[in-house]
Amino acid sequence: MKPSMIISLLLVAFNLIVMTACNASERSGLILTKEGITKIQANLGKTPLFDTTLQRLKQEVDAEIAKGIDTPIPRDFSGGYTHQRHKANFFLLQKAGVLFQILEDEKYANYVRDMFFQYEAMYKELPLHPQTRSYARGKLFWQSLNDSNWLVYAAQAYDAIYEWLPAEERTTLERNLFRPFADHISIDSPQFFNRVHNHSTWGAAAVGMIGLVMQDEELIERALYGLKEDGLEIGAKDDDGGFLKVEGQGAGFFANLNEPFSPDGYYTEGPYYQRYAMYPFLVFAQALNNARPDLGVLEYKNGVLLKAVDVLLNLSDADGDFFPINDGQKGMSYHNDAVVTAVNIAYYYGNKDPRLLSIAQEQGRVLLDDTGYAVAAGIRDGLTKKFTKGSVNYSDGADGDEGGLGLIRYGDEDLTLLFKYSAQGLSHGHYDKLSFSLYGQGDEIMQDYGLARFVNIEQKGGGNYLPENKTWAKQTIAHNTLVQNKGSHFGGKYEIGSQHHSDLRFFDASNKNVQVISAREENAYPGTVMQRTMAVIKDDAFEKAFVLDLFKASAETKNQYDLPFYYFGQILKSNLDYKVPESLKPLGEKSGYQHLYLEAEGKVGANNTQFSWLDNGKFYTLTTVAEKGDEVQLARIGANDPAYNLRRDPAIIFKRAEAKETLFASIIEPHGSYTPVSESAVNSNSNIAELRVLQDDENYTAVSIKTVKGSTSIFIVSNKNIEALTTHNLDINGQAYSWSGPFHYFQSK
Repeated sequence: MKPSMIISLLLVAFNLIVMTACNASERSGLILTKEGITKIQANLGKTPLFDTTLQRLKQEVDAEIAKGIDTPIPRDFSGGYTHQRHKANFFLLQKAGVLFQILEDEKYANYVRDMFFQYEAMYKELPLHPQTRSYARGKLFWQSLNDSNWLVYAAQAYDAIYEWLPAEERTTLERNLFRPFADHISIDSPQFFNRVHNHSTWGAAAVGMIGLVMQDEELIERALYGLKEDGLEIGAKDDDGGFLKVEGQGAGFFANLNEPFSPDGYYTEGPYYQRYAMYPFLVFAQALNNARPDLGVLEYKNGVLLKAVDVLLNLSDADGDFFPINDGQKGMSYHNDAVVTAVNIAYYYGNKDPRLLSIAQEQGRVLLDDTGYAVAAGIRDGLTKKFTKGSVNYSDGADGDEGGLGLIRYGDEDLTLLFKYSAQGLSHGHYDKLSFSLYGQGDEIMQDYGLARFVNIEQKGGGNYLPENKTWAKQTIAHNTLVQNKGSHFGGKYEIGSQHHSDLRFFDASNKNVQVISAREENAYPGTVMQRTMAVIKDDAFEKAFVLDLFKASAETKNQYDLPFYYFGQILKSNLDYKVPESLKPLGEKSGYQHLYLEAEGKVGANNTQFSWLDNGKFYTLTTVAEKGDEVQLARIGANDPAYNLRRDPAIIFKRAEAKETLFASIIEPHGSYTPVSESAVNSNSNIAELRVLQDDENYTAVSIKTVKGSTSIFIVSNKNIEALTTHNLDINGQAYSWSGPFHYFQSK
């Protein structure tokens, strides 16, 4: 070989060595960057919220280090010791890694390394989890979902000590633990990984995060775009009874980013699962933004991930609890750690929206990284503005054309109406087209049941979904919407419901005193069209804002219709002539009716049914227009529930038989208050003397509202032409009404 060639080869080799060294020295970290660490370390003791979060986390991790490391052989469902221990471990790994980065104390790096090697020694011979219930079993946990949770957090811990670890130890961990772990939740579990669902979002983030740390392009590609295989068979189901994947549908992180989110940022499964999925979505996006900015993940789909944080916060009540749309556990709120992550990342990458700082203040903690420091610094510097939640309408579906969700708020959340006309919501969806729930300052006035599950409570089905989630919580009768012939929408069948969605007619919140939403459903029952228009109205003749509900049904044949309202509290007064049965019996045998006890029933004798109750020191009255032959049932959840898996909540159900074209017109009226300390009842009676249907046909529906003092207001909605600029002229009983737009409220006179 010529000397010149040898010299050239040596130069190439030298350059490769230099480039490798430079790349290693330039390694900035996926989440906590070197620039961020420098800024954080320079400001320790100067940023109160960050400092208190750091101190709290240090005390927690130090206490765990003192206890020693426990990596037990897996055996339990959710809530059991081994499940909870491995879950605690992945949180501790991530936290200890952060402490090592910021404090540069090697005891935290040693703790992470030692725990990893305990897992490495275990994982090499670890079989599938012994609990066989899941459609995709993990090894540390009973389902691959929780294994993915572990790897998302473990990847962050590994990144934190990567440069500190000797190369041979990295090789051992990657060969025996991290790569096999990533392969198991992807290649070994395609039914889990290759789908569009919050489960696979975690899977994609797990594989992608560890791939980024290991600089493994194959894993990164797999995470972003899914496994290279055809769609799974239609008919395979997951642990929740939902279908795994539609033939030909894409998979991977980008598919999960594109399909479940509407352009507005609404996540089709609902806020409970959006909250859960936002952590892997945003943490992986943050890591990709730092390591692979060329992908433009945070800008993808017009910045939908950052929009989604704003949507998620808006889908909460005055106390910060998320509305339990679809499968949603009540009490989950934006104080959850996943939402702390969402708020911090959205603030840092979303033009420093000062409204998010007020949420962070309520949460009382921040992430210990670049984003959390920015939030804490913004609060310290007095940049905070209130996050005000207003009336808004969100589209559903990847292209925003699959129904949606409407929120109408009056005052400072004095009254909040949630109106659901969305798509199915994947496997966590319920059969509740045109349903609603109602809140007042965080109190549930008319409830959505949510899910039937006690998450991570081992005594209740291993913490998993209970059978009653399918037989009750998903069924139509469990919601405040219309039921035809005692059968659920779409027959309660996912493969049918997932093909359809309701359609918005109009949403108008331009006048804070008269806010209206109207939607239409044509597929829930073959041959039947349902249309619901709901308005939140503040009239000077009323003490408080009230809700007007107009629910139309038009069918090809006569049917029986049931319209339930799920309230809370103590019944005060009713003009119903009802009888109480000698013994409690279920209302039916299927479609959720088997879980309702009949407590009382009777026929309606007046033009209006009025039903009043007291709850949390507030009075409410439900006034409904009655037709001849109507019946009313008072019911309570809990029949055919020997394990007491369901709450014993009450309902009132309006029944109308042999109806082809029909209208249910109702008003939900909050009024007055009761103070136990002073034993004072104020304005405990309804202000409505009569609710009357003036006209209801294919063109218009008009109702009059007469108060006890004699004033009358009129609400008219167009059932055909809903163009904003269209002028309508209508004569009702010799009285002329003229207006523009799809509806009008003629104020009390």
